[in-house]
Amino acid sequence: MMKRILALTLTVIMMLSLAACDFGGADDTVYWLNFKPELADTLQELGEIYHEKTGVNVRIETPESGEYRRTLREEMKSEDPPTIFVINDQDGINEWRESALDLTDTAIQKELNTSTYNLTDEDGKLVAIPYCLECYGIAVNPEMIEILGYSVEDIKSFDTLKMLAEAIHANAFWLGFDAFCSPDLDAANSWRITGHLANLEYFYEERDSGTWQESPASLTGAYLPNFKNLYDLCINNAVSPPEELAAGGHNPIEEFTSGKAAFYLTGSWDYAKLSEAIPNVTMIPYYCGVKGEEKAALNSGSENYWAINVNASESDQKATMAFMQWLVTDEEASGKMVEQLGNLPYKKAAKADNGFLSVQDQLVKDGCYIMDWATNHQPNESVYRADLVTALTAYNADQSEENWEKVKTAFVDGWAIQYAAANNY
Repeated sequence: MMKRILALTLTVIMMLSLAACDFGGADDTVYWLNFKPELADTLQELGEIYHEKTGVNVRIETPESGEYRRTLREEMKSEDPPTIFVINDQDGINEWRESALDLTDTAIQKELNTSTYNLTDEDGKLVAIPYCLECYGIAVNPEMIEILGYSVEDIKSFDTLKMLAEAIHANAFWLGFDAFCSPDLDAANSWRITGHLANLEYFYEERDSGTWQESPASLTGAYLPNFKNLYDLCINNAVSPPEELAAGGHNPIEEFTSGKAAFYLTGSWDYAKLSEAIPNVTMIPYYCGVKGEEKAALNSGSENYWAINVNASESDQKATMAFMQWLVTDEEASGKMVEQLGNLPYKKAAKADNGFLSVQDQLVKDGCYIMDWATNHQPNESVYRADLVTALTAYNADQSEENWEKVKTAFVDGWAIQYAAANNY
């Protein structure tokens, strides 16, 4: 009898052990240092659901906007480092390649529906994989354009965009709204300019020379006049005057959703919030005066790539992998992720219902070219962007040729300087 009880006990233990191998056990931990503040609440909710289902502890920490890289460096040195962390670009690959598990032929890699956006190092190691694909451009309130007797379909070039924006701004008092939301240069918002808007210059340089496989050592600045075209249009026809943009403190998404402006520099991550207030909200590309830009589509890509900490315990790595798979294959979990992120590039993930992504899909079907995220190649990103903000702040206060030369220096010469610094030249 005792032997039967012992055998039964051992069988139960083995079954529990096998169950733990599938999802991880109660002692296993998934710790995600999250890059996207707008995803924080959803991840907390999903972490709790997963814990209830599997017993695995899921910890989500989200640094403040602009503080991710500094926080990641600190956390990776701690006694309890993240098991999932986020790599954004080439700088991230260079810094964290040794800390990242090779994801080649792993279960999560096999769930991807495209390999186009994967991040590999110079040796071909799969360092990180995208967990969302996004697009960005200029969000438009169609009703405001129609008040002027035009439609969004009429905006196919910088000349048309400029004509409408300046007409709105000149008549803002009578219309009750302005052209652009405030393009602030504070830490919380400057990425819209130094990252996203700057991408139009990088993209067209990249297109001339061939797709960048790695960060180029220098820029020519050939399309900086086009960047200036759109930047000047934004700051001089906005809800807030140029000299007030450096300090920030404005709320561009509130300006747009409350009907204070017709145009807003943003992306697919904001679609859910914007469409609640403006059901027919749509998006146009970054028109900037480049020849043939009537065939431009939106900027499309990712700066959100999963990496698994190679120094985590084997059991935590397995638990982390299982959690990632659950996020992109479970109907409820992937649905909540898609609602926030727009699109998960995974075979079994919920399908996106995002108007901006639909605009991009249609533009591509119409034969328009995608503006990829060449911004991801910015060398020493934080220093490079900070220098750009300094120069742009001076230019906003006094839009002289002398101050624009400082912007050009930060934009072009600054790239070469930071490339040399990043590569120890």
